[in-house]
Amino acid sequence: MLKIKSMVAISLLATVLTGCSLPGLSGPASGTVKIGAVNTTESMIIGNMIKELIEEETDLKVEMINNLGSSIVMHQAMLNGDVDISATRYTGTDIAGALNMEPVMDPEEALKVVQEEFPERYDQVWFDSYGFANSYAITVTNEMANQENLEKVSDLEDQADDLRVGVDGSWINRAGDGYEGFQETYFGFENISPMQIGLVYDAVESGRMDAVLAYTTDGRIAAYDLKILEDDRQFFPPYDASMVVDNKLLSEHPELEAILNRLVGTIDTEKMQELNYESDFFMKEPAVVAREFLDENQFFVEGGE
Repeated sequence: MLKIKSMVAISLLATVLTGCSLPGLSGPASGTVKIGAVNTTESMIIGNMIKELIEEETDLKVEMINNLGSSIVMHQAMLNGDVDISATRYTGTDIAGALNMEPVMDPEEALKVVQEEFPERYDQVWFDSYGFANSYAITVTNEMANQENLEKVSDLEDQADDLRVGVDGSWINRAGDGYEGFQETYFGFENISPMQIGLVYDAVESGRMDAVLAYTTDGRIAAYDLKILEDDRQFFPPYDASMVVDNKLLSEHPELEAILNRLVGTIDTEKMQELNYESDFFMKEPAVVAREFLDENQFFVEGGE
């Protein structure tokens, strides 16, 4: 969800969108498993967890492909055979994007849809959720929430014309679950400012914004003492996070299914916030955060999770 951080990523994006294979990538037949991560801390942390597990439990070589620009780019890279495992895919995003279907608001039903459709359409396996959802959320400071008695998004309606609202610039023009749809379900804001996601959090912390659109697994929610307002009109679809794996890889290496399933249900939203915070604020490399999580949870101890 964050901006592409390097010209390398931009080059990858351009290559993928043309339908061409990424140079030097050849999929599982080469004996190297390619793990794709989008350009977020979260995706790179999860990707490195997968990498560590595969390298620890098998003799396969693993390569991380970071900074893919979006889930759409990741999806195309898998279709091209350039990525074998998508580290993070989100139900609501891919129902609208990869499947071009109407939103499914029930989380269990949304997971069922992608787990049925992806094998049929793309010969890919959508695993069960890691245990967290990275959703959009309207947030305010806890101080403001207490002063104004704010619990849900609709509580903002009476003061919508006076609020200064900061949002991720990509959300303004996003189809379906973007600002246009939000206005149809809720209301519009008189003073709304699109900006980079990092600046959104800084703006609310400094008092330059009253409310901001946040991502629920971002560590800055807790660090900046923000309150997530309930989406009481159920506008945002579920965005439960899972890995997606090319079925060809699983057919060639069936032992991977049990290994990868060990991550299912092990990371809740609060834990993902903590892991993102470790990397973003303490400047730990995602690979270090990933290894520490696996060690702390005894993934490499016999009988451990």
